[in-house]
Amino acid sequence: MLRIVTQLAEAEAELRRISERTQADQNLHREATVREILQAVRRQGDRALLAYTAEFDQVELSVAELKVSGAELEAAYQAVSPQLLSALRLAKQRIEAFHRQRVPSSWVSFPGPEIVLGKQYRPVDRAGLYIPGGRAAYPSTVLMNAIPAQVAGVPEIVMVTPPGSDGLGGKGISPAILVAAQEAGIQTIYRVGGAQAIGALAYGTETIPKVDVITGPGNIYVTLAKKLVYGTVGIDSLAGPSEVLIIADESANSLYVAADLLAQAEHDPLAAAILLTTDLKLAQQVQQAVTTQMEAHPSRLMVEKSVVNYGLIAVVPDLAAAVALSNLFAPEHLELQVADPWALLDLIRHAGAIFLGHHTPEAVGDYLAGPNHTLPTAGAARYASALGVETFLKHSSLIQYGSAALREVASAIQALTQAEGLPAHGQSVQVRLAEGS
Repeated sequence: MLRIVTQLAEAEAELRRISERTQADQNLHREATVREILQAVRRQGDRALLAYTAEFDQVELSVAELKVSGAELEAAYQAVSPQLLSALRLAKQRIEAFHRQRVPSSWVSFPGPEIVLGKQYRPVDRAGLYIPGGRAAYPSTVLMNAIPAQVAGVPEIVMVTPPGSDGLGGKGISPAILVAAQEAGIQTIYRVGGAQAIGALAYGTETIPKVDVITGPGNIYVTLAKKLVYGTVGIDSLAGPSEVLIIADESANSLYVAADLLAQAEHDPLAAAILLTTDLKLAQQVQQAVTTQMEAHPSRLMVEKSVVNYGLIAVVPDLAAAVALSNLFAPEHLELQVADPWALLDLIRHAGAIFLGHHTPEAVGDYLAGPNHTLPTAGAARYASALGVETFLKHSSLIQYGSAALREVASAIQALTQAEGLPAHGQSVQVRLAEGS
């Protein structure tokens, strides 16, 4: 049963415990295993990929089978329903429209005579997208990762995903994933998952090209691999188990709240589903509704683990206290199921995505509202943001000085170079002044 607490100190302690739930999981033993896998991929290339795919996925592949064939891509369209294809295209349209608003423009300014400053934005040359398999296929994650890369103008995008995600075992990949990839403009897909896939993207193999940025969520081994290759390549984030925090007052509908908590709990046994409410009666109604709705869930045992271990209802004295606790937790998803959600918005400091009002379930953001569903978890919303176009762009500073402008700042540069013991830096200015150029 979803536990109810009524003391602020206890609620704060529970939120800290839940936020730290993955720290013990990311242990040295697993990191050592991931280091070994990455080094093997770096040294042995495709041979290591095939060996680890056989060991971890129980799938025997040849080198030729690493890349998904054109025939498989074409066949995928015949295996998805018209309704799903229509939904994918609607989601693509809305995600693309949102992200096109986020493309930064290069700019220059003229802060003084003979001085030009600015920024020039350019996409990375090649991006690698990791799409998880495992418990389910995630075509929405394909769209959320691929579309911002396309909008950013990345010339080459490749995708990796484990074999067997078609639900039939063996070498197949979910047709929904293959169709989503093609709708998002991706034709280059490799059937490899886990830490070995991250190694292939980071270092390159005979078959899989090295990329500049890796995005996409995965299990603990994928997350640790992204952490270890960061610096060799860029990454989006270190994704942890998903989480929702709902702030609700007496205007909230207990059935809506319970459904949204369970929608989060069904992701993973480590998923967190939290309600902060000012209304004890609502807390009790939600507790009962969660129990009732959970009984009919097809993955009830897994959902129950999440609810029992990382679910929480906290009754708080007022909405200000709820907001303070939410800012402490910095949730991935924050729902404001209150009478006036916009009145709370200015008080929210840390959240990956904010869902306002009683008719905005997290699911609408997960699939087709437009904003990205790849969000910071485990408190990372304190410093990180959603995946977006910016993830696939970098900027170069633009600086131009004329001779008069250089002469004006020469003495200040000289003083700084002397303070830092770098005389050649100062000389690079002085030689220009002496030449009078």
